[in-house]
Amino acid sequence: MARNGRGEGLPAQWDDSYDVIVVGYGYAGGVAAIEAAEAGARVLLIEKMPDPGGISICSGGNVRIADDAAMALTYLKATCAGTTPEDVLAVLAEGMTRVRGYFERLAATSGAVVDSRPAGGNYPFPGGETFGFAFIESVPNFDPAGRYPHVNSYVPIQRAAGVRLFKVLEDNVRERRIAVWLEAAAERLLTDADRTVHGLTIRTPSGARRVQARQAVILACGGFEADAEMQRQHWQEKPVLLAAFRGSTGDGIRMAQDVGAGLWHMWNYHGTYGFRHPDPDYPYGLRLKRLPDWMPGKAPREDVRMPWVVVDRNGRRYMNEYPPYMQDTAHRPMSFYDTITQSYPRIPSFMILDQVAKGAYPLCSPTFNDRNLSFEYSEKSLRDLEDRIVRKAGSIAELAQGMKVDAAVLGATIARWNALCEAGADADFGRPTPSMMKIATPPFYVAEVWPICSNTHGGPVHNVHQQVLDVFGESIPRLYAAGELGGVFGHLYLGGGNLAECFIGGWIAGRHAAGLERLD
Repeated sequence: MARNGRGEGLPAQWDDSYDVIVVGYGYAGGVAAIEAAEAGARVLLIEKMPDPGGISICSGGNVRIADDAAMALTYLKATCAGTTPEDVLAVLAEGMTRVRGYFERLAATSGAVVDSRPAGGNYPFPGGETFGFAFIESVPNFDPAGRYPHVNSYVPIQRAAGVRLFKVLEDNVRERRIAVWLEAAAERLLTDADRTVHGLTIRTPSGARRVQARQAVILACGGFEADAEMQRQHWQEKPVLLAAFRGSTGDGIRMAQDVGAGLWHMWNYHGTYGFRHPDPDYPYGLRLKRLPDWMPGKAPREDVRMPWVVVDRNGRRYMNEYPPYMQDTAHRPMSFYDTITQSYPRIPSFMILDQVAKGAYPLCSPTFNDRNLSFEYSEKSLRDLEDRIVRKAGSIAELAQGMKVDAAVLGATIARWNALCEAGADADFGRPTPSMMKIATPPFYVAEVWPICSNTHGGPVHNVHQQVLDVFGESIPRLYAAGELGGVFGHLYLGGGNLAECFIGGWIAGRHAAGLERLD
C-alpha cells in the first residue's frame, strides 16, 4: 500500500507536479536546481523563510578549491578521522579541482569577477598545501545592502563575498526560469509501499499542497543549529547559542528519518565561543571578532593580539583561548560536565581583560540572515554593543566579587597569566606567544561567554551520488541530500569545506536526479 510518514496513501490527484523538487534555497539548493534544470528537468525550488539565502548568504563566501585531487583526499581522510567513507571524500576532493571553473561559468551570467588565492589546510595533515579559496571578487552594478537588507555578515555587507556569491547564484536561478516558492515549508515526504519518494507536502501561505516529484526530491535545507531539542539530544554541552540563521531547524533530518535514513556526524558542529546579547529577546549569540587562523608547527603571526583570557565559574583558566581554527573548535573545552556539582562549570565562562586590552579592537561581530533585524557596522556601533555586555571593576578583587568567585583564586589565575606573558610562552595551554597580552592595568573588565554554533555537520548519510542511505546502507529511491544537511565533516572541519560541499554536492545531486526515469 502506498504511504507517507503518517501511514496515508499517495494522493489520488496532486496539487502540482514537477520533475525535481529542491528543498532549501541556499548555495546547495540553488546549485542543485540550476544543474537539474540544465539537464532538462522541470524544477521547483522551495524555501520556508520569506527570503532566500539560508545560512549560506551569511558566509565569508570563500569556497575551498584544490590543485590536486589525490592530495586533497589525503588531507580529507585525516581531517575526517574515519567518520566518512573514502569514496565520498574522493568525490569531494575531485570536485574541489573543478570549483573555480564552475564559478567562471556561473559568473558569466552576472558579469562577475572570480578570483582565487592559495590557502593551506587548517591543520598540518599531509596534502594540505594543495588547497586554496575561490570567491566572487566583484559584481557590477550590485548594491548588496539594497538587494539583501536582511543580511548582516561578520564583515560589512559591502565587502562580504558570501553575499556576492549568492547574487551570482540567484541570477543563474532566475535566468533558467526555475520556479521558486518562498514561505513554502516542506513537511513530509510522500512515498509508495517500496519507499520510493514520489513528492512531498508543502505548507504555503495559502495552505498545504501535495506536490509530485516525478524524478526526485533533493533536501538542501540545512542542519539543526536552530533546533533546541535536537541540540539537547545530540550535544553534551548546554545551552549553545545560535549564530546566524533561525531557519535551520532540522526539517530535512526529520523528513529523511521518517523514510528510514541513517544519520552521521550529529555530534559535530562548527562553532566558537561568544557573547549573549544584552536584549533577552535577541535570537542570536554574538561571535567574537574573527582573528586569523594559525597552523601548529609554524611560526604564528607577530601582529595578532588577543586581549583576553577565559576562566571557568571558579575563576580558573582551562583552555587555549586561541586554538588554530578558533571559529571551529574553540567551544569544545566548554563541554565539560562536573558530576560532583551536577553542572557545567564552563558554561557560561568569563572573559577577562584590562583597560589596555579593551582598546585593542571591538570585540563583537554580529552575523545573521533575518529580515526582522538590522545592524549598522561601524567602530562606534560595535563599541556601543560591547559596552552593554562587559562589566567594569576597579580591581581584580572587585572583579571577583561581581563574578561571585573566590578573589584569591582569580587573583592567582591572573598572576599566573601575567607571569606566562613575561616568560613569553603559554606553558599551560599552548596559546600562540604573539597573541598574549598581560592583564595588569585597571580598570578591569569581564563578560560572560557561551558556546556558539554557526552550523551543524550532522544529518542523513549519503553516497557518492548524494543519494540518501538508510540504516543498512541502501539508497532510499529518489531522495538526495546536499550541503550542510549531512555534511562529510565528522571530526575536524576544513574552512570553506561546507561551501565546497554545497557546490559539489549540489551539482552532483541535481545532475543525478535529473537523469532518473520520470514516474507517471
